[in-house]
Amino acid sequence: MQRPIVNRTVVGNFAELEAVDPLFARLYAARGVTSPDQLDYGLAGLLPISSLEHIDDAVNLLLKHRDERIIVVGDFDVDGATSTALMLRCLRAFDFADVGYLVPNRFEFGYGLSPEIVQVAAERSPQLIITVDNGISSLAGVRAAKDAGINVLVTDHHLPAEELPAADVIVNPNLPDSHFASRNLAGVGVAFYLMAALGRALQDSGAMGAGKVPARYLDLVALGTVADVVPLDHNNRILVQQGLNRMRAGHTVAGIQALLTQAGRQVARVVSSDLGFAVGPRINAAGRLEDMSVGIECLLTDDHTVAAQHAALLDEINKERRDIEATMREQAFTYVDSLDSRKWPACVCVYEESWHQGVVGLIAARVREKTHRPVIAFARESEGFLKGSARSVAGVHARDLLEAVSSTNPGMISKFGGHAMAAGLTIAEECYADFAIVVAEQLERLYPDADFSGAIVSDGALPETALSLSFAKALREAGPWGSGFPEPTWSGNFELLEQRTVGENHLKMRLRTVDGRSVVDAIAFNQAGPSYRGVVQLAYRLDVNEWQGRETPQLIVEQIAALQAGNA
Repeated sequence: MQRPIVNRTVVGNFAELEAVDPLFARLYAARGVTSPDQLDYGLAGLLPISSLEHIDDAVNLLLKHRDERIIVVGDFDVDGATSTALMLRCLRAFDFADVGYLVPNRFEFGYGLSPEIVQVAAERSPQLIITVDNGISSLAGVRAAKDAGINVLVTDHHLPAEELPAADVIVNPNLPDSHFASRNLAGVGVAFYLMAALGRALQDSGAMGAGKVPARYLDLVALGTVADVVPLDHNNRILVQQGLNRMRAGHTVAGIQALLTQAGRQVARVVSSDLGFAVGPRINAAGRLEDMSVGIECLLTDDHTVAAQHAALLDEINKERRDIEATMREQAFTYVDSLDSRKWPACVCVYEESWHQGVVGLIAARVREKTHRPVIAFARESEGFLKGSARSVAGVHARDLLEAVSSTNPGMISKFGGHAMAAGLTIAEECYADFAIVVAEQLERLYPDADFSGAIVSDGALPETALSLSFAKALREAGPWGSGFPEPTWSGNFELLEQRTVGENHLKMRLRTVDGRSVVDAIAFNQAGPSYRGVVQLAYRLDVNEWQGRETPQLIVEQIAALQAGNA
């Protein structure tokens, strides 16, 4: 099914960007950039550290426990792993006496600071527990820690419920009373702000150089921010760009360098998409299938040999994840294809008893790509309970949707949490059929104008003169691109000269512009099948293809449609 192509609306002001190349000025203006200041990614442009509510209280709590045992409790995704590694590296550099970490195994403990993981932590007799990338919904876990005489510092970025945990201090830009100008910080971004505030406080008290310590680990901040797919507002773009700059300059932790090498990426040329599509999935695989501690250890070590060993293991785990995902994806697609696409529910729910709960988030994303509507994929969590992972579309807030289901059907959802585009939940298995109906009904009620067309948003036609290696390189450097600041997508017609299938299911093409003056290579991933002739319409990105030491411009095709002569 062909997706409509619509041109991106330019909301910014060209006049304010007169010093920028006109083509780039249009791209930036279409992404809401209204002044050159928003393209300045120097650290001085970060929102003030002191403007994040409760951060001074958090610093005071940390200093109170400087000579005591502290345990950092993270999450089993990349944001959680980078947050944990950042916190440990900084606290140890600040000469905190005893800092360790725990990451709940998703299959034994589930998400967050649960009473069960508190019990494990208590065996180490800590005086303080710090949560990173979790904790805002851990009412029972925080209560258990306090009952055990352990102080709790919650650092998180997830949306809170009406009731907050009874932690000693909570740092979260999404608290109801927050006036922090960027609610889009990832968990690792919150951790960075806290460590920066702590470093500044220590430096003010005489610890020379302490204020500069957190900046050493902006590579971790960049990785976690990109991998968590949080919107790249100006503040997040600064964090990501600064992290990329450190990587390119060779100032990255051994683990990131090893993972980039394992994935065949050049550290000196790393861009945000390398973090999102090469490094991130390898770390995530550990949390999905096994234990995230291997990912954290990879980010903690300074030994390049050890880092390479961890990276190789993570690569193997990721290969296993891909195999599992492929089977689950085929089953999910078979189910969706069995339905009349004209009668797909507003929210598609999929479930197989055999599915791996660590992979259902990826399946939800794949089915969303196919149906262009919110999807919740489920797997068995434990006897009688299903774990669900939701992926949404623009204009439909996933967590708010689950909250609406929960409030109108008390008891149907055991627990839930998340963000606008992604959320998680647990339901009783016996509730699945009713839940699938109710969640679709609530979506239609809350979002009657939701767009399920799957439209491809295009930046228009790319001038033929821009189909060059120099412009492709400039595009790579013009980001960082990502969620909320999307990489440019173009649309246009080309004459198809050659086509062949490469790899398992990829369509490699040789194209000529319709005026016949330029020839360019293109690849459409996972789109092999029909044979095209004549003139085709493409939606595509322009990238740099590196092969055997040679660089050429290449179109990354998102959609191809026959315009003349039809399909063979």
